[in-house]
Amino acid sequence: MSLLKRPKRWLDELKQKLNFKSSRYIRDTKTNKMKQFMYLLRGGDRMDEFSPEEMEAHMGQWKAWMGGLAEQGNLAGGLPLGKEGKQVKGKSKVVTDGPFAAGKEVVGGYIIVNANNMDEAIELSKGCPIFETDDANLEVREMMDM
Repeated sequence: MSLLKRPKRWLDELKQKLNFKSSRYIRDTKTNKMKQFMYLLRGGDRMDEFSPEEMEAHMGQWKAWMGGLAEQGNLAGGLPLGKEGKQVKGKSKVVTDGPFAAGKEVVGGYIIVNANNMDEAIELSKGCPIFETDDANLEVREMMDM
């Protein structure tokens, strides 16, 4: 069963939690601006193999981890991504179908966190449930101001 077909009760609850108004914002002490980092989640997609009980437990881990980030004021957003997609390429804007990479290279979701610096963003990522498998990885990228 694909992630998009699963009950999204846990995701709806998390979205409600994200609508909180927190007085705790993490700011860069030099610029007094909050820094944001994006986690790009790749690999680790074994959920098609899970029983309903295993799925509930796995989603509970995600909910607990992301809920903890939200309570601390570190979670700015994030969602899983669907497996289907399109690419638009070049000046002629040619549209092609996915998938775009081998299983462990496919971006399966993203999370945006608030942190003081890259080291803190990396430290926050270490509790992510994606690390239950050896083939999973989480890329941390600072989001730049425009």
